[in-house]
Order: sequence, then structure tokens, then C-alpha cells
Amino acid sequence: MTGLRERKKRQTRQHISDVATGLFMERGFDAVTVAEVAEAAEVSVNTVYNYFPAKEDLFFDREDEIVDRPSARVRQRRPGQSAAEAIFDGMREDMDERPVNLGMVEGFEHFLSVVTNSSSLMARLMRMQHKTTFHLGRTLAEEAGCEPDDPLPELVAAQLMAVHANLNQTVRRCALDGRTVDEVKAELRRRLDISERLLGQEVRDFARRPAEPESAAATEAPGSEAPGSDPAAPDPAAPDPAAPDPAV
Repeated sequence: MTGLRERKKRQTRQHISDVATGLFMERGFDAVTVAEVAEAAEVSVNTVYNYFPAKEDLFFDREDEIVDRPSARVRQRRPGQSAAEAIFDGMREDMDERPVNLGMVEGFEHFLSVVTNSSSLMARLMRMQHKTTFHLGRTLAEEAGCEPDDPLPELVAAQLMAVHANLNQTVRRCALDGRTVDEVKAELRRRLDISERLLGQEVRDFARRPAEPESAAATEAPGSEAPGSDPAAPDPAAPDPAAPDPAV
């Protein structure tokens, strides 16, 4: 029953969000009221606020996931991989997969116009960027085992998220210029490669996860002998061919 209840709650939340997004895209964010969203979704206003405490939450309904994305990639980095490499490799995967959150989809310019025409959405977007940087700094400090007063994780996070912010700005600019998705992808890859090259070595190596040690069996060459042994030396247990045969 608990699983069914939670599933229905998720479905209701998604339904309200989808209805709200459709209205926002059609009429603009500021022109739509929460009451109109509730009516269109066939729920009460209180139900809307139970799922979305603020109107902006209806538009950025995946804020928590977006804010945690860079930190999650750092936590899930592979052995031998640094925090920067995990984040940048994740960005390249996003470019290949062309997710909606990166804006590499047809019609993104319309979504962008809804955001830029609303001061409250722009303010929320800036707040999300600050939250992402702060959250990443905390994650880097935990993963690197830094002292609480060490400013290094915060400064590393700021540099990494500056690259992220530049890519987002590039997507928005390309969308407004009418660039194709493939053109946007090529430009993002070019900028990411340059940005990674410009970062200092300390930033690129920060919080590098130790590589997995190779097993002794894997490092020992086939046919190798024990240390100090001579493959050409005779086996002391073997009979001496020059000795007389005791049976004779």
C-alpha cells in the first residue's frame, strides 16, 4: 500500500507539473496563476502548494536533481579519476545524449524566452547556480577530507562551475542565434576542451580517487620464478645421472 500511495503521489506531482509547463509555454510564466494551474489540472490550489511550495517550483520542478548533478558525478567518479575529470566527462556524455536539461533540443529558444521574460524565473535560475556551486564545494571537501576552514574546495568548485556556467550561456546564445543542435554540440565541445586546458593542474587533479591496486597475480609475469631462483640450476631432488646405479 505504501508503494502504491507513493506512486500515486509521484504521478499527481508530475501531472500538475506537466499541466503548468504547458500553460507557461503557451502564455508565459507571469501571465499564469496558481489557481489557473489547479483548475487545469483538476486539483485544488492547496494540493498544488502541497507539492510545489512556490510558483517557480512548478517551472523548475527538477531543481534538486540539477543542483546535485555535479556533486553526484564527483561522488561516483571512477578509480584514478579526479573531480574535474568526472564533471567534464559527464558534460561530454550530456552533449552526446542531448538531454533536455542541457538545452540541446529543437525549440529550446521558446523555453528560453519564457525564462528570460520573467524576473522571478531569472532570479530562481541564479539562485540554483549559487546552490550548485555551494553544494559542490561541500562535496569536494568531504571527498578530499579537507578541514572545515580550508577554502580550497570552495575555490575549486567555483572554477569548475564557471566552466559550467559558460557552457550554459553558450547554449542560450546559440539558441537565440538559431544554431542547429549539431552546431551547438560542436561549439560546446570546443569550449569545454579549451576550458579544461586552461585550468591549473591543482584544480584538474583535485580529489583524484586512488587507482585500484593491481593484484599480485596480474603483475607477475607468466613463467616467472621465485626471487633468487636460477632456472638453469639442477633440482636437488632429482637423481644425478653421473652417479652409479645402486641396482647394478
